[in-house]
Amino acid sequence: MNKRLRFLVWSGGGILCFLFTFMITISLGSAELSVGDVWDVIFYQMTGLYLDHKPEPFVINIIWFVRLPRVLLAGVVGAILAMSGVIFQGILRNSLADPFVLGVSSGAAAGAALSLFFGFENLWLSIWATPLAAMCGACVAIGAVLFLARNGYTWGQERLILAGMIIQAFFAALLSLIVSLSTSEIQRIIYWMMGSLSMRDWNQLLYVSIALMVGFCIAFLWSRELNLLALGDQAAAQLGVRVHFTRILLILCASMMTAVAVSVVGTIGFVGLIIPHILRFLCGGDHRFLLPLAALYGAVFLMWSDCFARTLFSPKELPIGVITAFIGVPFFAYLLKKQRKAAFTGRGIT
Repeated sequence: MNKRLRFLVWSGGGILCFLFTFMITISLGSAELSVGDVWDVIFYQMTGLYLDHKPEPFVINIIWFVRLPRVLLAGVVGAILAMSGVIFQGILRNSLADPFVLGVSSGAAAGAALSLFFGFENLWLSIWATPLAAMCGACVAIGAVLFLARNGYTWGQERLILAGMIIQAFFAALLSLIVSLSTSEIQRIIYWMMGSLSMRDWNQLLYVSIALMVGFCIAFLWSRELNLLALGDQAAAQLGVRVHFTRILLILCASMMTAVAVSVVGTIGFVGLIIPHILRFLCGGDHRFLLPLAALYGAVFLMWSDCFARTLFSPKELPIGVITAFIGVPFFAYLLKKQRKAAFTGRGIT
């Protein structure tokens, strides 16, 4: 099966899976609603007409103002984190690269927490203060990781992971310090450390969606360069790629997308590690196909993760980062062991 046919098969299956996930996850919750209720509310809110009967006000509130923005936000954030993982792995040629593992998510969370701690959102730019602070934290984090891991013009596999662990530990300590000094904002700051999609609204969904669209356009336009960078910097340069410009642009793109997502939902790990690996195994490593598929399946993965987080121990709600960590940590350990084995036997790992 050629690459285009595989892409069509997996993208078609992904769209069907997304639609199924969308309808089921909105229906599930402490107040059980049918799929028909979901369609009734969506159609009524968009057109003013109703399919079967006019929805009750409490049903409209649950679906339109609580569950729908939350489920869509989970999808958008999942797409962002999965795409960021694809970009980091492609740019750094490191199969273990991921916004969480590299410390980018922790840096963004620390920036957001500092914004809350000093009350920047009450002083300037209103709702944009926290995302901008998260972006600054993400840039500082990825810059520090690349500086620590750099060996000439390359970044070693193990050096990147160790540098990421160092930066992640530093920002975790900074977050703990902020929590210990904070009084009024302590609950909101702890929220950034654990990850949650509760009480999110349409406004936050809007600017995270803008970040996804801008990031996707930039990454897709440079997908050819991402493919060529897999051949090595020298070979890519000979084929016309502006290596340093492309690397900096795409690293900033992935960091900015991650920062906006973290500024809204907190730290959610391992989405950018799990989804790209599974898709590379199924569909190959062509970034023209990998990027849209990662966005699609990353959305499905995080929508289900959020569904489990809010229904597994209902009425109590788990942080979504707990769900992704329980899945991601064993997956990361497997990849690390596989990478070590490949190093000993002299084979690469994709």
